[in-house]
Amino acid sequence: MSAIDTFVAKAKGKGIKLVLPEGHDPRVVAAANRIITEDVAQVTVLGTEAEISAACAKAGVTERKFVSLDYIKADFFSEYVAQFCEMRKKKNMQMDQAEEFMKNRIFFGAMMARNKMVDGLVAGSIASTAEMLRAAFTCIGTAPGIKIGSSCFVMDLAKPSPAGDEVLLYSDCGVNPDPDADQLVDIAMATASTYRALLGRTPKVAFLSFSTKGSAEHAILDKMVEATAKFKEKVEAEGLDIIVDGELQGDAAIVPSVAASKCPDSPLKGSANVLIFPDLNAGNICYKLTERLAGAGAYGPILQGLAKPLNDLSRGCSADDIFGVAAITVCQALG
Repeated sequence: MSAIDTFVAKAKGKGIKLVLPEGHDPRVVAAANRIITEDVAQVTVLGTEAEISAACAKAGVTERKFVSLDYIKADFFSEYVAQFCEMRKKKNMQMDQAEEFMKNRIFFGAMMARNKMVDGLVAGSIASTAEMLRAAFTCIGTAPGIKIGSSCFVMDLAKPSPAGDEVLLYSDCGVNPDPDADQLVDIAMATASTYRALLGRTPKVAFLSFSTKGSAEHAILDKMVEATAKFKEKVEAEGLDIIVDGELQGDAAIVPSVAASKCPDSPLKGSANVLIFPDLNAGNICYKLTERLAGAGAYGPILQGLAKPLNDLSRGCSADDIFGVAAITVCQALG
């Protein structure tokens, strides 16, 4: 069973509500119908009747199974404008400016999540990642105890890791360019939560570097050592079911035989399933290499650390990709 099949099975029949704002995209309406058909979620697609009709015609959708909403004509549009204006009053937001923001379908969808009309949002087949992040952080904000949002990639491995894992989470590969130690702690905590929500198993978190347990010394290693120590303290203080270690080289993190040689006392024993990278360079490069050279499926960037799940899509995504990210979003909403 693939990772997506696992997530779909977990999501089925739970009644989670999603909004897909980009109803002018044929891929979105095709995915929306499939989401409903397979009982993964209830779906509201945003767009005018003309936009959605044209998208359905291009996608070959002859029977709509999703709910559509012409959001600019919605009864609560003015309410959202006023609410957004109040939210941004410290930025001197004016009503006419707030109205322009609400005419943006991504921001409107994010406000639906904020107001609990839906449990999550999936978009980005047309919108940019920057637009998605602005909507997420402005309208939804971070979860309690988390100061920064982050992202992870769900790596569906073509063959199991040496420790037997079929799915690994890589973070942060899409949001924070150069996180400090405290930010890395937030990233690790959010990724551990994502792992548990998706797979229902104990997160095993490795803070990665080019050194294993002090085998090298350099200033750029310091934040990984510090982040590991702070994360371990947090896990212990809060009694969390998370196994963690660092700083570790990649092989020491995921290969039991290497761990036995390089760090025999590591609680991970080479079986990490959540990999925390020191910066965006390392994370982004590694996920793409894993995808392209090792044939892994890469789903993401999955946004995390938010008060509500809101997930980005690649602009080159397929309807199947949208369906898969929707299943992931449902699992996040279920917690």
